[in-house]
Amino acid sequence: MGQPVRRRVDGKAGIAVVFEGTGDLHYYAKSETAPARGLELKIEAKSDDLSFEKAVLPPWILFKDSAGHDIEVYVGNFTVFVPIRLPPARTQTKQVDKAEVEVKISGIACTSMLCLPPFEKTVRATIDLTTIDSWRQLGSEISTAGVGTTSGRSMYPTWFALCLAFLAGLSLNIMPCVWPVLPLVVMRIVEQAKQGKRGSLTMGLAFCLGVLLFFAVLGGANIALRMFYGTVLQWGDQFRSPDFVAAMALLLVVLALFMFGLFTIGLPSSIATGSGSRKGYVGATGMGFLAAILSTPCSFGILAAAFAWAQAQGLLLSTIAIMVIGIGMAVPYAVLTALPGLLGRLPRAGRWMELFKQAVGFVLLVIAVKLITALPETRRAGVLYFAVALAFCVWIWGTWVSFGTRASRKWIVRLLAIALAIVAGFVFLPAPGVELIDWQPYDGSVIIAALDHGRPVLVKFTADWCLSCKAVEKIVYGRRDVAELVEHKNVLTMKADTTESDYPATLALKNLYSEPGVPVSMLFVPGRKEPAKWRGILFVDELKESLQGLPDVKPKPDGLR
Repeated sequence: MGQPVRRRVDGKAGIAVVFEGTGDLHYYAKSETAPARGLELKIEAKSDDLSFEKAVLPPWILFKDSAGHDIEVYVGNFTVFVPIRLPPARTQTKQVDKAEVEVKISGIACTSMLCLPPFEKTVRATIDLTTIDSWRQLGSEISTAGVGTTSGRSMYPTWFALCLAFLAGLSLNIMPCVWPVLPLVVMRIVEQAKQGKRGSLTMGLAFCLGVLLFFAVLGGANIALRMFYGTVLQWGDQFRSPDFVAAMALLLVVLALFMFGLFTIGLPSSIATGSGSRKGYVGATGMGFLAAILSTPCSFGILAAAFAWAQAQGLLLSTIAIMVIGIGMAVPYAVLTALPGLLGRLPRAGRWMELFKQAVGFVLLVIAVKLITALPETRRAGVLYFAVALAFCVWIWGTWVSFGTRASRKWIVRLLAIALAIVAGFVFLPAPGVELIDWQPYDGSVIIAALDHGRPVLVKFTADWCLSCKAVEKIVYGRRDVAELVEHKNVLTMKADTTESDYPATLALKNLYSEPGVPVSMLFVPGRKEPAKWRGILFVDELKESLQGLPDVKPKPDGLR
């Protein structure tokens, strides 16, 4: 971070603050993702003779922190430009040849391993305004059109920005995530069109209302955050929540199964008969809301850019911009329903539509996998396993019964599917917190040393590819009463990883303990020749009984904890 230098950008004179760093040292672009609120990078310039506009920062990049979250940062070498706004005195009565400038820089700098203390640095410089026309033009060092700009002024006219917001909303309709609901929407409109223009129009407008309600919720959240918390609603913040990302991925898996034809979503009778009941309109509104929600996983780049511009504006204009995005998404449906003659030009249904739906299903699966890979590493496997279990439950729901199946049988089959999904969620989905038991890496020599010191040893043999091992983690070692017994009895706990064939734990399991596979848990007790062994997953009561039978021993300073 050096002295400010004189530069020009797009014809504007100003001062540039040059940052030099490594590819790991970074400064935060947003207050809400900084280690503490208010520690984003801020540059302010002031002078008795000059006034300055807000600092223009370069586009930020995404940086993955230690928790696996993507955060917006400035990294490496970059330049911040502060435009000069010459006072009226310079152009009228008083000429200022030289000006003393004070630049205050504040924020926090971090690496992937640690954060330095928050800083606030003030640098001063004297600039010669008589040479302002010869100041060097900034080139690739900074981009005033990047999403990282903090200037409150738009880089282009408001009308043009709102047109871009409208186009962003319009483009949401071609996002693969929205495609699963489009056939249902078209069917709704077609059925209503058979009853007349009025039925088609009202049903289509109800769907549009659902789309606008979603963006109205976003606009309301934006107003509340800015008025009461002094922050802004950033598109993509929801994707920093592993729970939200996992839920969206699983929803896309279910919708992919719908595209494959494993289950169907029937139209309400109120729509099929054209009765126009309130229930039908509520359903259309809800489907519009769902379509807007489904657009989120596929449209991150488009909506992030639109929201970045909106949040740099005043409260009223930013709210209008958010609603314009929703209008852009809703307009095609309003046009289609207002002009029923267009429905006759839609391609007739046939085998091509079924093949297209199935192809879209594979696209949705690809997007779901992409979302799952964005989860923290400790959660990916569980979500993947649950996705398979959920697909199995959906298959049961959709294929084990038919239209003519007795109602009692339908209830039994579908309750079974729901019960299996709940059990699978219990096994695979609980978010991993701090492990209740402190597991040490497997080491045979440490086991021998611990036993020589009179300390029992509990070893769990596991593997990354072992599904039952994951269940053992939740059902047995995820219990607080087991963890308390382990601590109370001063048991040394070891995780024996057998993922690869040449791992020490793998060789020991086969050659030393003669066990064919995992999961296996063993409790070694001083004075006993053979350890107690438990195979499978349902042994928690036996393990507790064995732990309770151990003597109460205070921890020894033997370095074996």
